[in-house]
Amino acid sequence: MNEPEPALAITEDRLLGGRIQLIQPQEGYRVAIDPVFLAAAVSAAPGDLVLDVGAGVGAAALCLAWREQACQVRGIEVQRELVRLAGRNVDLNGFAGRVEVMVGDLLRPPPRLAPSSFHHVMANPPFLPAEAATPPPQRGRAVAHVEGEADLADWVRFCLTMARPKGTVTFIHRADRLESLLAELRARAGEIVVFPLWPGGSRPASRVLVRARKEVGAPTRLAAGLVLHEPDGRFTPAAEAILRDGVGLML
Repeated sequence: MNEPEPALAITEDRLLGGRIQLIQPQEGYRVAIDPVFLAAAVSAAPGDLVLDVGAGVGAAALCLAWREQACQVRGIEVQRELVRLAGRNVDLNGFAGRVEVMVGDLLRPPPRLAPSSFHHVMANPPFLPAEAATPPPQRGRAVAHVEGEADLADWVRFCLTMARPKGTVTFIHRADRLESLLAELRARAGEIVVFPLWPGGSRPASRVLVRARKEVGAPTRLAAGLVLHEPDGRFTPAAEAILRDGVGLML
C-alpha cells in the first residue's frame, strides 16, 4: 500500500512592501529579488498578454500583474507542486482571471500555448550549465539553478517562439553567462538592451537584465544599469522603489 506524500512545508511571505502575498516552499528554491526585477523590466501595457516561463510560485507574474492592472499574465512551470502553490497565490492576491500558471515543459509545451501570441515573454532560467555544476540536494533548488534537459539555447528559442513579431523577451541571468545569452539572441532578435544590476561600490555586476525584440534589427545597447546597495548595505532609493513600491524599470 502506497503511503501518502508528506505535506510540503511552506512559508507565507510578502513582496512589494507587503502588497503581494506569497506562499512558497520552506526548503529548496526561495524567491529573492530576481523575479521582482524581472517583472519590473517588462514594459507591459493595458491589454497586453505576457508569458512567464519557469514561473515557479508565480512571483514575477504577480508583481507584473500588480503594477499593470490591465494586462493578462500566463505562466508555465514544470514542477507541479509549485504550480499548485502559484494557483493559491493567484487567489490570495485577487488575480483570478488575470493570472494563470499551468504545468508545462518548454521542450514539450502544452497545446494551449500558441506560438507568436504573447506581447511580452519573461524568464528567469537556471543559471548554471549542467556540465559545470553539482546540483544541490533539494530537487526544487536543483531545477531552479541548474539546467536540465533544456539548456539556455532551448529557453531562448522557446521564449522567442512564443513572442509576437516585434514583441519583447526579457531575461534575468548571471552576468558571467551574458556572452552565451547574447550569442543565442543575436541570431534571432535585435534591439537588445543589457541592463546590469550593480551590487554597489566597485564590485562587478553579478546579475544582468537582458531584453530583446523579435524580428527587429536595431543594434545592441548597454544601459547604465542600477546600483542596488548603499555603502552600508541598505538598498538604494532606486532599488527600494522597485522592490517595495513596484515601480517599473526603464530599459
